[in-house]
Amino acid sequence: MIGRLNHVAIAVPDLEAASAQYRDALGAKVGAPQDEPDHGVTVVFIELPNTKIELLYPLGDDSPIKGFLEKNPSGGIHHVCYEVDDILAARDHLKATGARVLGSGEPKIGAHGKPVLFLHPKDFNGCLVELEQV
Repeated sequence: MIGRLNHVAIAVPDLEAASAQYRDALGAKVGAPQDEPDHGVTVVFIELPNTKIELLYPLGDDSPIKGFLEKNPSGGIHHVCYEVDDILAARDHLKATGARVLGSGEPKIGAHGKPVLFLHPKDFNGCLVELEQV
Protein backbone atom coordinates (compact mmCIF):
# COMPACT_ATOMS: atom_id res chain seq x y z
CA MET A 1 0.00 0.00 0.00
CA ILE A 2 2.73 2.50 0.86
CA GLY A 3 4.95 3.83 -1.85
CA ARG A 4 8.24 5.62 -1.67
CA LEU A 5 9.57 7.55 1.30
CA ASN A 6 8.51 11.15 0.68
CA HIS A 7 10.42 12.79 3.52
CA VAL A 8 11.86 12.55 7.00
CA ALA A 9 10.80 15.46 9.22
CA ILE A 10 13.19 16.88 11.81
CA ALA A 11 12.05 19.35 14.47
CA VAL A 12 14.68 22.04 14.97
CA PRO A 13 15.12 24.75 17.63
CA ASP A 14 16.67 27.21 15.14
CA LEU A 15 15.35 27.03 11.58
CA GLU A 16 17.92 29.42 10.09
CA ALA A 17 20.87 27.61 11.67
CA ALA A 18 19.59 24.20 10.60
CA SER A 19 18.98 25.42 7.04
CA ALA A 20 22.47 26.91 6.88
CA GLN A 21 24.00 23.68 8.16
CA TYR A 22 22.38 21.60 5.42
CA ARG A 23 23.23 24.20 2.76
CA ASP A 24 26.78 25.11 3.84
CA ALA A 25 28.14 21.99 5.55
CA LEU A 26 26.37 19.34 3.46
CA GLY A 27 25.93 21.23 0.18
CA ALA A 28 22.22 20.44 -0.04
CA LYS A 29 19.59 22.37 -1.99
CA VAL A 30 17.59 24.16 0.71
CA GLY A 31 14.20 25.71 0.01
CA ALA A 32 12.70 28.86 1.47
CA PRO A 33 10.74 28.75 4.75
CA GLN A 34 6.99 28.38 4.32
CA ASP A 35 4.39 28.84 7.03
CA GLU A 36 1.76 26.13 7.36
CA PRO A 37 -0.80 27.64 9.78
CA ASP A 38 -3.18 24.66 9.56
CA HIS A 39 -0.40 22.46 10.94
CA GLY A 40 1.18 25.00 13.31
CA VAL A 41 4.62 24.84 11.71
CA THR A 42 7.08 26.64 9.52
CA VAL A 43 8.82 24.21 7.18
CA VAL A 44 11.93 24.19 5.04
CA PHE A 45 12.40 21.38 2.53
CA ILE A 46 15.84 20.05 1.71
CA GLU A 47 15.91 18.34 -1.68
CA LEU A 48 17.94 15.14 -1.94
CA PRO A 49 18.28 12.94 -5.04
CA ASN A 50 16.04 10.21 -3.59
CA THR A 51 13.85 11.97 -0.98
CA LYS A 52 13.48 15.15 1.07
CA ILE A 53 14.25 16.31 4.58
CA GLU A 54 11.61 18.55 6.13
CA LEU A 55 12.83 20.91 8.85
CA LEU A 56 10.01 21.81 11.25
CA TYR A 57 9.84 24.87 13.47
CA PRO A 58 6.91 25.94 15.70
CA LEU A 59 4.43 28.44 14.29
CA GLY A 60 2.36 29.87 17.14
CA ASP A 61 1.86 28.84 20.74
CA ASP A 62 -0.38 25.88 19.87
CA SER A 63 2.20 24.25 17.60
CA PRO A 64 2.70 20.51 18.19
CA ILE A 65 6.39 21.12 17.45
CA LYS A 66 6.66 23.47 20.43
CA GLY A 67 5.81 20.61 22.80
CA PHE A 68 8.15 18.26 20.95
CA LEU A 69 11.03 20.74 21.32
CA GLU A 70 10.27 21.23 25.03
CA LYS A 71 10.84 17.49 25.48
CA ASN A 72 13.74 17.44 22.98
CA PRO A 73 15.45 20.85 23.19
CA SER A 74 18.15 19.93 20.65
CA GLY A 75 15.50 18.81 18.15
CA GLY A 76 15.14 15.39 16.59
CA ILE A 77 13.32 13.22 14.10
CA HIS A 78 9.62 14.00 14.35
CA HIS A 79 8.01 11.78 11.68
CA VAL A 80 8.44 9.88 8.44
CA CYS A 81 6.16 10.41 5.45
CA TYR A 82 5.21 7.70 2.97
CA GLU A 83 3.40 8.20 -0.31
CA VAL A 84 0.09 6.48 -1.06
CA ASP A 85 -1.99 6.46 -4.23
CA ASP A 86 -5.36 6.79 -2.50
CA ILE A 87 -5.33 8.33 0.97
CA LEU A 88 -8.96 7.47 1.77
CA ALA A 89 -8.49 3.82 0.82
CA ALA A 90 -5.27 3.75 2.86
CA ARG A 91 -7.06 5.32 5.85
CA ASP A 92 -9.93 2.86 5.68
CA HIS A 93 -7.59 -0.12 5.37
CA LEU A 94 -5.46 1.05 8.30
CA LYS A 95 -8.48 1.70 10.51
CA ALA A 96 -9.78 -1.78 9.68
CA THR A 97 -6.47 -3.23 10.90
CA GLY A 98 -6.73 -1.29 14.19
CA ALA A 99 -4.41 1.62 13.41
CA ARG A 100 -5.42 5.00 14.82
CA VAL A 101 -5.62 8.02 12.55
CA LEU A 102 -4.92 11.26 14.40
CA GLY A 103 -7.26 14.25 14.37
CA SER A 104 -10.66 13.99 12.77
CA GLY A 105 -9.59 11.21 10.41
CA GLU A 106 -10.19 13.45 7.43
CA PRO A 107 -7.16 14.42 5.32
CA LYS A 108 -5.77 17.94 5.54
CA ILE A 109 -3.78 19.66 2.84
CA GLY A 110 -0.08 19.37 3.63
CA ALA A 111 2.96 21.48 2.79
CA HIS A 112 3.15 20.02 -0.73
CA GLY A 113 -0.48 20.97 -1.44
CA LYS A 114 -1.61 17.33 -1.26
CA PRO A 115 -3.87 15.47 1.19
CA VAL A 116 -2.13 14.10 4.29
CA LEU A 117 -3.01 12.05 7.37
CA PHE A 118 -1.02 11.15 10.48
CA LEU A 119 -1.03 7.77 12.20
CA HIS A 120 -0.59 7.28 15.95
CA PRO A 121 3.04 6.50 16.86
CA LYS A 122 1.99 3.85 19.38
CA ASP A 123 0.64 1.82 16.45
CA PHE A 124 3.92 2.04 14.48
CA ASN A 125 6.73 1.17 16.88
CA GLY A 126 6.92 4.65 18.40
CA CYS A 127 7.18 6.41 15.03
CA LEU A 128 4.71 9.10 13.97
CA VAL A 129 3.78 8.28 10.36
CA GLU A 130 2.44 10.72 7.81
CA LEU A 131 0.72 9.51 4.65
CA GLU A 132 0.64 11.81 1.61
CA GLN A 133 -1.47 11.14 -1.46
CA VAL A 134 0.51 11.46 -4.68
